[in-house]
Amino acid sequence: MNATDWISRSLALLKPAARAPAPPASAAHGAARPMAERLRATLRREPEVLTPSALRRLLAQLQAVVDPHVSEAEAGRRAQQVMAWYAGAAAGERRELWQLMVEQFAPDAEEVRAAREHYDAVHGTPEQAAAEIRLRSAFVSPRTRMLQRFAVDPQGLRFLVDLRAELLPHLKAERPLQPLDAELAALFSTWFDLPFLELRRISWDSPASLIEKLIKYEAVHDIRSWNDVKNRLDSDRRCYGFFHPRLPNEPLIFVEVALIDHLAGGITPLLDEHAAVHDLAKATTAIFYSISNTQAGLRGVSFGDSLIKRVVQTLREEFPKLRQFATLSPIPGFRAWLGKNAPAMLERLPEKERNALLRKAPVAEQLASATEQLLGLPDKAPLRQFLLRSAAQYLGRELDNDRPLDPVARFHLGNGARVERLNWAGDPSAKGLKQSCGIMVNYLYDLRRLDKHRAMTVAGRIPLSSEVERLLL
Repeated sequence: MNATDWISRSLALLKPAARAPAPPASAAHGAARPMAERLRATLRREPEVLTPSALRRLLAQLQAVVDPHVSEAEAGRRAQQVMAWYAGAAAGERRELWQLMVEQFAPDAEEVRAAREHYDAVHGTPEQAAAEIRLRSAFVSPRTRMLQRFAVDPQGLRFLVDLRAELLPHLKAERPLQPLDAELAALFSTWFDLPFLELRRISWDSPASLIEKLIKYEAVHDIRSWNDVKNRLDSDRRCYGFFHPRLPNEPLIFVEVALIDHLAGGITPLLDEHAAVHDLAKATTAIFYSISNTQAGLRGVSFGDSLIKRVVQTLREEFPKLRQFATLSPIPGFRAWLGKNAPAMLERLPEKERNALLRKAPVAEQLASATEQLLGLPDKAPLRQFLLRSAAQYLGRELDNDRPLDPVARFHLGNGARVERLNWAGDPSAKGLKQSCGIMVNYLYDLRRLDKHRAMTVAGRIPLSSEVERLLL
C-alpha cells in the first residue's frame, strides 16, 4: 500500500469518530448528551447509566493507563484496575467505557490536519519522507497507545479479545464505536500474525481442558459425546490448532483431518464411532472435514489459509504417501439461495427436464414435503438432478462483488482450491438438510495449481472440475 492510499484509509477511520452524530436520547446505551458535556455535568439524566462523577473517575483511570510519564509495567498495573472494574460492570456501564475510549482518546484532529497539509505541500520533494513520518505519528491516537498498554498485563490480551467480541454486535447500530473496533482489529492483525502463532497437534493425550475446548468450539459438526471426540482424535485422524503464547491453552482455530484412501463423499462414515480404523500405511488422501474459529473477538483476522498450508506441510512430512488434500465441506447458504432463485433455475432447465420435475408438484412444495425423503432419491430422480444442478450453479457462478457467494466456498477458493465434486446425501443431519438439502462438496487443494486457481477466483472465474462443470446449465 502506498502512502497516499494509507492516508486515505486512515482519514476514513478518523471521520466517524469526529463527525458521527450523538445517538438519540432513547438509545439503550444512554448517550442522551455528548460525553464531553456529561463529564462537565453534576447530575445524571435518564437514560444515562453512569453518573458524571463516576464517568470522571473512569476517565481518570483510563488517562492514568495512557500517561506517557509512567513505565509500561506501571501502565499495565493501572490497566488491571480498569479490567477489574469492567469484570463487575453491567452491559450499559461497559458501553459507556467504550464511548469514553472513542470520544476522549481520539487522534488530535488539528494535528492530523496540519500534518496532512504539510504532507501535501512537500509531496514529491526531499521533505516528503519526514512529512509522512509526522502524518503517521499524528494518526497514532492515545486510544491505540492505551490498548497497547492493556496488553502489557498477562491477562490483557484475553481482555481485549473478549471486549471486541462483546463490541462487535453493537457496531451496526452504534456507528461512533467503529473506530475502537478498527484499532483493535489493526492491533490484533499484528499481535496474531503467523510468526507469533504455534501449530500444535491436539490428541487424545492432550489435557482434558483442551479437549473440552474442541467440544465447545466445534462449529461444523457438533461433538455429541466423549466417545465422539475420541473417534475424531483416533490414530487415523489428526487435529491441529494455532495457539498464541498469551492464550496458551486456547486454540484460536483448529482443523480436523481424516486420513483415508479415497475422496470422502459423506460425513457419516467419518463420524462413525464404530467404524474400523483406517490403515495409515494405505492412506493417500487427507480430508479436512471441519475447520472452526474459536474467538469471536478475532473476526476478520485470517488464520485459516495459513493453518491449512502448515497442516499440509506437516502431514506430508509424516505421511509421504499422501497425494490428495481435499475438504468435505458444508454449503451453508445453498438452500436459502435456492428459495429465492428456484424459478430462475427452473427456466434454465431444458423443457423435458422441467416438465419431468413439475409433473409431480411445484418445486417449493416438493422441497417442503420431502425433508429426509430427499436423501433416498434415486440417481435419475428429477428433483435430485435439479438440486445438484442448482448447487453447481450456486458454487460455480454466483458471486458477490466478484467473490464467491457462499462463505465456505469463498474461504477455500480464495486459498487456491477448486470445486471438485458434489456429494448427494453427504450430510443427512437436520442441519445439513436445512442448509443444503443434505448436499456436501469437496474442495480439492491441488498443490501444483494453487496460484492458478487463486488467480482465477480473484478474476471472478471459479475453478471447477469437469464433473461439476457438466452440471451447470
